[in-house]
Amino acid sequence: MKKLSFLLLAAFAGILVHAQSTVFFTSEITPESLVKIYKALGVSPQGNVAIKISTGESMQSNYLRPEFIKDLVVETHATLVECNTTYSGNRSSTASHKKAIEERGFTAIADVDIMDEEGDMEIPMADTSHLKVNTVGSHLKNYDFMINLAHFKGHAMGGFGGVIKNQSIGIASRRGKALIHSAGRNDVSERWYNYTSDQDGFLECMAAAAQAVHNYFGEGKIIYINVMNNLSVDCDCDGHPHAPQMNDIGILASTDPVALDKACLDLVFNHQSTSADNAQPLINRITQRHGTHTVEYAEKIGLGSQQYTLVNIDDASIEDVNANTEDKHNLRYNVFTIDGKKVLTNAKSLDTLPSGVYIINGQKKIIAK
Repeated sequence: MKKLSFLLLAAFAGILVHAQSTVFFTSEITPESLVKIYKALGVSPQGNVAIKISTGESMQSNYLRPEFIKDLVVETHATLVECNTTYSGNRSSTASHKKAIEERGFTAIADVDIMDEEGDMEIPMADTSHLKVNTVGSHLKNYDFMINLAHFKGHAMGGFGGVIKNQSIGIASRRGKALIHSAGRNDVSERWYNYTSDQDGFLECMAAAAQAVHNYFGEGKIIYINVMNNLSVDCDCDGHPHAPQMNDIGILASTDPVALDKACLDLVFNHQSTSADNAQPLINRITQRHGTHTVEYAEKIGLGSQQYTLVNIDDASIEDVNANTEDKHNLRYNVFTIDGKKVLTNAKSLDTLPSGVYIINGQKKIIAK
């Protein structure tokens, strides 16, 4: 844990020059609260709207259920979008994937588009350290606005999966997925697992690919939502995931994918664990895979900021939230001492802090009394 604290402090120290983003939070995980937090962002979709989801590897996977997302789909008049998997399974071909989507119940609430059904296309990369282009499903060109709706959880290879993973691996075609997993060394779906020795390269490819999609749509044309429920160490691509050992946390949303994934990571790492609500298995999975490097690198290449203001919307109307997102009544704080000791988790106030220097929501601040 001491080593982890210093890793967190090092991450904080590297982000103090970046702008601070707003991340909205609700502890309620309901169809109504999902629509509410979407509206809190104050962004109106234009044109053809896509909601990027994971359809899950099996009915036992912890994917977001159709009945949970239906109200958001109706509210935004969106099409659900996915791409085929690069590993063998029931979503690795369009035919089997369509069957799985119908069995999961998604076709009952919306049109569903497998974006690489007719092949892929290449979009530019701002960061070309590993990949020269990002290879995505060709149907991406049919959409003007995207809602990146991710289930935040662990991941066997990336440590964790949130909106950055959902926008990189999730939007890549089978060939594109192989390139990301192999850090650009292989584009053959059946052989990508032979090229997984460069862990940081893989994580950096995810960040860079997510940035390519963000830039493809342009500012204001993509928003990000993470749902922190069923917090297993395993991804929704696992047909038989481990049971979650920590309780559900809530829903978070932002226009900044880096701030959003970082806020979710902070809520996991800052969690006050008990025997019945234990974050340590998920923390171990993330640290063992160096998962925090994804958000660190994403910030480094300019996708977003690890600094954020956390705004709780549980007790506020959407009108109040949109009128003043900096209202102190709604703010929440995650606080570390300068030597990496956890002090406050999702706190409503800083009043209990004695004078000193702290890392507050990723930003170094001085408290003077």
